Amino acid sequence: MTAQTPSKEQQLLRQTVVGSRRASNYLSAAVITIGGIGFLLAGISSYLKVNLLPFSDPTRLVFIPQGIAMGFYGGVGTLFAIYLWLTILWDIGGGYNEFDRATGQVKIFRWGFPGKNRQIEVICKTEDVQAVRVDLREGINPKRALYLRVKGLRDLPLTRVGQPLALSTLENQGADLARFLGVPLEGL
Repeated sequence: MTAQTPSKEQQLLRQTVVGSRRASNYLSAAVITIGGIGFLLAGISSYLKVNLLPFSDPTRLVFIPQGIAMGFYGGVGTLFAIYLWLTILWDIGGGYNEFDRATGQVKIFRWGFPGKNRQIEVICKTEDVQAVRVDLREGINPKRALYLRVKGLRDLPLTRVGQPLALSTLENQGADLARFLGVPLEGL
């Protein structure tokens, strides 16, 4: 989440939320694509007895069971790579948080999967915001996130999914937002 520090006279605070277009996702998709296509070509090479890979000779593999297993893993890996590239293309989870004191509105916007509800948008009044909540969980699967507690709604997530934010960054963003909205900061 790219945050701005609000000033006293500022009426609009807009925070950009990074979705699936992160460097780690690009790297994962590239590695899985190379691996999936490599395994798929190895399986096809073992069936056709024609070497389709420049760095090894999978024609010596027995098609059943080795070649068919390589082809299966390659097919699954390639399908998974296609899924990852599509989520990057569609920027799933990306969007913004917008807090406007002039209009008295809070707008949380995220991109979802294509279809009927591709855009996920929650709009509420700033007077309905009860608090900014910090969620801290350490351990094997740590979680550090900011939530907006809104009257009549469940807590709305404000931070990106994935790698947890640094504790100092999370505290500063939460404090700045709570100060901007004039609500308490909970969870610290």
